[in-house]
Amino acid sequence: MAASVCRVGSTVGRVLAKARSPILLSLRRGQASVNFAQCLLGAPETHVTSLDNGLRVASEDTGHGTCTVGLWISAGSRYESEKNNGAGFFLEHMAFKGTKKYPQTALEQQVESMGAHLSAYTSREHTAYYMKTLSKDLPKAVELLSEVVQSCSLSEADIEQQRGVVLRELEEVEGNLQEVCLDLLHATAFQGTPLGQSVLGPSSSARSLTRQDLVDYINSHYKAPRMVLAAAGGVSHEELVGLAKSHFSGVSFEYEGDAVPVLSPCRFTGSEIRMRDDALPLAHIAIAVEGASATSPDIVPLMVANAIIGSYDLTYGGGKHLSSRLARLAVEDNLCHSFQAFHSSYSDTGLLGIHFVSDKHNIDDMMHWSQNAWMNLCTTVTESDVARGRNALKASLIGQLNGTTPICDDIGRHILNYGRRIPLAEWNSRIDAVTPRMVRDVCSKYIYDKCPAVAAVGPVEQLPDYNRMRSAMYWLRF
Repeated sequence: MAASVCRVGSTVGRVLAKARSPILLSLRRGQASVNFAQCLLGAPETHVTSLDNGLRVASEDTGHGTCTVGLWISAGSRYESEKNNGAGFFLEHMAFKGTKKYPQTALEQQVESMGAHLSAYTSREHTAYYMKTLSKDLPKAVELLSEVVQSCSLSEADIEQQRGVVLRELEEVEGNLQEVCLDLLHATAFQGTPLGQSVLGPSSSARSLTRQDLVDYINSHYKAPRMVLAAAGGVSHEELVGLAKSHFSGVSFEYEGDAVPVLSPCRFTGSEIRMRDDALPLAHIAIAVEGASATSPDIVPLMVANAIIGSYDLTYGGGKHLSSRLARLAVEDNLCHSFQAFHSSYSDTGLLGIHFVSDKHNIDDMMHWSQNAWMNLCTTVTESDVARGRNALKASLIGQLNGTTPICDDIGRHILNYGRRIPLAEWNSRIDAVTPRMVRDVCSKYIYDKCPAVAAVGPVEQLPDYNRMRSAMYWLRF
């Protein structure tokens, strides 16, 4: 999947290499780019089939001896109300407490006897249940996933037991200040809308959710047209389709009273939220503007822009020789412990921002240079910046798909978001099409003179006033 490296083996080759021959260098560049493109075009194809009830089956055969298979569902905290916020996360916990056919002990024995790994996650718009196992055990894995999703026992005793587990997990998450900061950012940026709700939900919800709330959630959202059975590894698409027909043909595609849930638009509000605690050693700060949706054509230029800003951590080598200008400043002036440019994209909106961790004396300077990096993207980004960003983004996209589980997750989310799996070759061509002018125009559209949302946790006394941060979202140029 990576570009091949041209090795100079002959005596003549070594002489030319020492001489830095332009002919040899251009040949090597050409060979590397051709091989990289050929490698992407040679990636396994993703096959997609729809069942009669609307459930989609998608797979990629990589020829591995193992595979990952899972069910991706278009349901998450965005589909919840204030009353049942956290229901999806609670159900994720209940998935491993047994089914009507397999009680908890029997379910665990089935999974362990296969040497498999069963897991799940919930996000704001997606829920996934997946299993990594040997390719020969694919039929059993699909059967168990079918049981977990369609026949979860939901006994009152298990619900009460998991209630305590969920409450303890909520307490643990409060200690993860990055998670807290980003949840607060969503809460203030999308205040008054479902996207402002956290995935885990408040502790009051965890205490009050009933079995009927969970049943209603399943009946409302676990519908065949909103499901994708995805698999990657040593899998046959025809076999997977047959298994899907056997185990998922009975999944309903109808809603009670034709009451199809429609996502309400989530408006963005420029605002701030500060949770000051001077007892904490470090401050977590996040600043963001409204970003592009997952299907927007602006998503690729914004991804390149984020790659230009990059990321930094104290453990990085390179020091003042790091390629990211903001990272160099962070090292030279000791501005922060870490920072990360991010873009959380959803079906109709997104959050484009920067999260950084700093001590209480450098918050003002780090915020200034973070916003300065945004202004540079809108006004003075160069061809060399964009070329570096394109390469970093390509490496990141390919590096993320380093096993059957990430590939399977990529397939499931792509089918839900785009209706198809976007191949790496297409991503590559779209990234190559990004120019400095495009980055400046798109960043000006989303960043320049826009009201930001800001969330801050910890010793944040030095965080500038909101009006000052707002005034740094544009430059007075003459």
